[in-house]
Amino acid sequence: MARSSYMFTSESVSEGHPDKVSDRISDEIVDLFFGRAIKEGMDPWSVRVAAETLTTTNRIVIAGETRGPSSITKDDVEEVARAAVKDIGYEQDGFHWKNAIVENHLHEQSADIAQGVDSAGNKDEGAGDQGIMFGYACQETPALMPAPIYYSHMILEKLAAKRKSGELAQLEPDSKSQVSVVYENGKPVRASSIVLSTQHADGLESTDIRALVEPTITACLPDGWITADTQWHVNPTGKFVIGGPDGDCGLTGRKIIVDTYGGAAPHGGGAFSGKDPTKVDRSAAYASRYLAKNIVAAGLAEWCTIQLSYAIGVSQPLSVYVDTGDTGKVPAEVLEKAIANTMDLSPRGIREHLDLNKPIYARTAAYGHFGRDTDADGGFSWEKTDLADKLKSAV
Repeated sequence: MARSSYMFTSESVSEGHPDKVSDRISDEIVDLFFGRAIKEGMDPWSVRVAAETLTTTNRIVIAGETRGPSSITKDDVEEVARAAVKDIGYEQDGFHWKNAIVENHLHEQSADIAQGVDSAGNKDEGAGDQGIMFGYACQETPALMPAPIYYSHMILEKLAAKRKSGELAQLEPDSKSQVSVVYENGKPVRASSIVLSTQHADGLESTDIRALVEPTITACLPDGWITADTQWHVNPTGKFVIGGPDGDCGLTGRKIIVDTYGGAAPHGGGAFSGKDPTKVDRSAAYASRYLAKNIVAAGLAEWCTIQLSYAIGVSQPLSVYVDTGDTGKVPAEVLEKAIANTMDLSPRGIREHLDLNKPIYARTAAYGHFGRDTDADGGFSWEKTDLADKLKSAV
């Protein structure tokens, strides 16, 4: 029997967090390869990118494997890395978009991996690796996301927008949030604590920072969620001037729980950023979220967890697992069959269905890959609920 009354916490980190700076640069490289391929009339299905980034004091180190337009140079890669850091807002002595040293160690994709992934003759395109991927959706928020991670993301995204507009110019790019939510009868009802640590201009105290950020935080949470009993911890260390990659080394892929469901659902373990969609770590995680969201949107369950599994070089998933607890309107095995009848879950099928061969990835690097609004150019296509009617028909 699931608990009905409890407390659950999730955290988020901003686009200026060192790991998120690394994620952003890695995803900018994915977009560079797709964008250039489309511009030059090259088949985007042939693009391959697996880019990793390390960021530290005035240094950016990029490594990984690629396949794509031969016109892409080291200067092009350096340019998109610097542009990303500039857009985030780093113009500090210890980490500056213009002065940081950029090392590029990208090289051609392994032929051994390519032969397993590429289609040839009667062989369909295979998965880029083995692994398990999870998707989740629930009715707790309008975006069908768990409440703690949804509001943790929203707080940082709104504060970043105000920092960039100049309304909160005293804030700097690096920040973290954390929201603890009280559940009663299985429903989120209030915030028991709010944690925010944000980098700031020198000379400010914790009380000054709270006065700056509290109105934005309050506006993000539902009415009545902040009470006299809500605990606030704003910059609890007292000073946060040195931040970003100058204060802490950043690496691609270290914030996988922030990227997904805040710990409210399982995670397969693979990171998303820096990977083209032949890597099922990314594309199958998007597909499983898409399916889970459409099941909930169709009214077939109050919440839904989906697991997919793959083997490298093999086209179709090895297993499809659905769990709706005691909230499902139909048995889980019926939903599993419905999924198989409504969507091709091969890597090629996922990329076609969600239209993933596009430069749409840099925008995913901060504030979560899920629970976002779909974009007119196809960004966040996995957040659509256009499969809900088909799933209802299939069951």
